[in-house]
Amino acid sequence: MPTEVVMPQMGESITEGTLTKWLKKPGDTVARDEPLFEISTDKVDAEIPSPTAGTLGEIKIQEGETVSINTVVCTINEEGAAATSDQAAPAAPAASALKEDTVTPSAVSTAVRDVAASSAPTAPAAAPEVLEAAGPGTEVMMPQMGESITEGTITKWLKKVGDTVARDEPIFEISTDKVDAEIPSPVAGTLNEIRVQEGATVTVNTVVAVIGGAAEGTGAPAKATPTSVQSASPHTKETADVPQLATPAASASAGEGQRSSPLVRKIAKENNVDLGVLSGTGASGRITKQDILGHIEGGTKPVAMATSITPAQIPAQQFESAKATTAPAKAAAPLPQPGELVPMTKMRAIIARRMVESQATAAHVHTVFKVDMTRIVKLREKEKNKYEQRNGVKLTYMPFITRAAVQALRKHPIVNSMTQGDAILYNKNINIGIAVALEWGLIVPVIKQAEEKSFLGITRSIIDLANRARTKKLAPDDVAGGTFTLTNSGIFGEQFGTPIIAQPQSAILGIGGLNKEAEVITDADGNESIAIRSIQRFTLGFDHRTIDGSDAGKFMSDFKAYLENWSEDIG
Repeated sequence: MPTEVVMPQMGESITEGTLTKWLKKPGDTVARDEPLFEISTDKVDAEIPSPTAGTLGEIKIQEGETVSINTVVCTINEEGAAATSDQAAPAAPAASALKEDTVTPSAVSTAVRDVAASSAPTAPAAAPEVLEAAGPGTEVMMPQMGESITEGTITKWLKKVGDTVARDEPIFEISTDKVDAEIPSPVAGTLNEIRVQEGATVTVNTVVAVIGGAAEGTGAPAKATPTSVQSASPHTKETADVPQLATPAASASAGEGQRSSPLVRKIAKENNVDLGVLSGTGASGRITKQDILGHIEGGTKPVAMATSITPAQIPAQQFESAKATTAPAKAAAPLPQPGELVPMTKMRAIIARRMVESQATAAHVHTVFKVDMTRIVKLREKEKNKYEQRNGVKLTYMPFITRAAVQALRKHPIVNSMTQGDAILYNKNINIGIAVALEWGLIVPVIKQAEEKSFLGITRSIIDLANRARTKKLAPDDVAGGTFTLTNSGIFGEQFGTPIIAQPQSAILGIGGLNKEAEVITDADGNESIAIRSIQRFTLGFDHRTIDGSDAGKFMSDFKAYLENWSEDIG
C-alpha cells in the first residue's frame, strides 16, 4: 500500500505551506530521508525528505500551490524500497544530484561514492576498502530537536572513530535555535564512521555517523581516501580530497559557501539573478529573502562579491558587471578597528535573529509594578531549612513568583494567549517558560501544565529544568510549547528591565532585584509611618496587538496582591 506524504507542520503557529519545487518526478526511485520537495512557510524554507524508500507515485500538489498542514502532497510506492541510498547509481544521475541548487548532505555523499566508483580504473582498490570499513551498521541521524527545527550544528564529537560506545552514551553535542544537547548513541557498538565534522550545520535526519556492532569495529579510523564520504561534509569548501569528481560537484561545493533558502533560489531563478554576486546578511552569510528582493528592487545597487566565488565560476559578462558595480564599495569600506573579531556561536546568532524578529512582530509595551515582598521574605527565612530537610530541595523565591503568575494567568487568560494571524488563541494550559542564563547563551525550558502543579511541584520543576539546562540534558519537548515566560535578571542587581517577548507568546514577566527600601506604611486606623520593607519590581512586557493596557494592569494588580498577601501552604 502506498505511503502518503503530507505537508509537515514547520512550527507551532504554522498552519500552511507553499510547495515551491519538486525534486523528483513520478516514477523516480527515492531513498529514505532523500529530499522530495521544497516548501516555504512564513517562518522557514526547507527541503522535505521522503519518509520511506520506494518509487514516487502520484503528485497531488503542484509547484506554487499553498495547502494546509497534513494535506497529502504525494504518495510513495514502497515496492522500490530495496533500492537504498547505499547502492551505487550510474554516474550521470549522481552528477545531476549535485547540479544547480539541490545540494544536500545525502546527495553529496552519494555522488562522492558514485563518481568514485565510475573512476575505478584509476584507483581500483580504494572505494571497496572505505565502504567495507563503514560496514553494515546503525546510522546515527541529526535528530529533530523541536517542531520548528530544520537543522542543527555539530559543535563537538565526544567519541572518535574506533571508540567503543554503550547504548545511550553521549557521542556528540549539537546546537540548534532552541536547545544545546548531548546526543546519545542509539545502540552499543563501535563508532565506525563520522560523516559530519565539528562546526558543520546539516538538516534533520542527515546521517552524521555510523555505529557498527562489537564484532564489526576495527578499532582504527577508516583510511582517508579520495572516496571517503567524510570529505562530503555539507559545509566543506575544499575539493582537494576528491580530485576525480566531475565539474558539477565542484560548482556545488562553491555554491554552498553562499547559503540560501529554496525560496531565495526560486526568486533568483525567476529574475535571472546570480546568487554568487550577492552578500548575505543572515546567519553565517546566508542570503535572505530581503537580500534578494533588495538586490532586484535596487537594480545596479553595489553588492559585495563572496570571497569563495572566483571569476572562473561566474560568466564573463556577469563578472565584469559585478566588478564594475562593486568598485565604489571598496572606496567606501570602513577603516579596520583594533580588537579581536570572533564569529557568533550558533546559539548567539539565533538569539539575535529571534530578538529582532520579535521586536518587528509584536507591539511591545512595558509596565512596571513595585511589590512589597516582606511577608514572603520572612516566610522563606523561617521555613527554608525545614523545607529543604522535608522535601530535599532548596526554597527560593522563584516558586513564589511562578505560583503568583499562574494564579494571575488563571484570572486573565488573555495574558496567556497567542496571536495567530487575525485570530487570538486562548491556550488551554499554562506552560511557564523560565529563562536560564548559560555561559554560552540563554535557554528557556518550560514547566508544562503549571496550573495543575502544587507549590512543591513547581519548586521541583524549576530546579530540575535549570540543572538539566546547565548540563545539556534537556529534551526537545522541554523547550517547546511555552505560553508565558519569566526572566529573572534581578539576580545581577538591576532594579528592573524591559524584556523582549518570546514569540509567539503575548507577554513576558521581568523580575527585578530584591532590595530593602524605606516605605510609607498605613495601618488599619489610617496612621502613617516609615518602615524598612523588602521591595521588588516586576515588569510585564506585553503585545499591544492582543493585550490592552487595562488587561495588563489588572493582571499585574492581581499578581502583586497574591504575593503581598501570601496565604498558600508551601508544603
